[in-house]
Amino acid sequence: TQVICPMQAPMQNAPMNLAEALQHAAESHGQTEVVTRLVEDDSIHRYTYADSIRRTKQFANAIKKLGVELGDCVATMGWNTHRHLEAWYAIAGQGAICHTLNPRLFEEQLEYIINHAEDKILLLDVTFVPLLERLQKKLKSVRQYIVMTDEAHMPSTSLSGAVAMESLM
Repeated sequence: TQVICPMQAPMQNAPMNLAEALQHAAESHGQTEVVTRLVEDDSIHRYTYADSIRRTKQFANAIKKLGVELGDCVATMGWNTHRHLEAWYAIAGQGAICHTLNPRLFEEQLEYIINHAEDKILLLDVTFVPLLERLQKKLKSVRQYIVMTDEAHMPSTSLSGAVAMESLM
């Protein structure tokens, strides 16, 4: 016997992925605002989903040039900002693993988690620069630190190869 689905609605012909979700937001809700608070000066940042996808693609290209490949672990330690949103989608869009770190953990726990995951790149907000400076000598796999800020707010840091996200883009 043949089973006929009673639901007569259009079905997806391909699995949904994160890049398609952001693309849908940009196409269907492109002028809808994304509102976050900046870490650097506590001001409100506003832009649209259309802006977000453009910047996400820029960042995806930037991390690809840094050598991020399918299956690589890229860690983030950041607050809920537009830059963290862009990083999350860009990393997943490259087929890498976005490994979000909990800044409330003890330093020893963070050291273990980062080393166990073999994170290649670590993105961080300016508030976490001192924490990562203390840990960096113990982090065996991290080869690049990206501070989620612009050049004007980039702190002086001993993090090896640290670059401001905006400069990278």
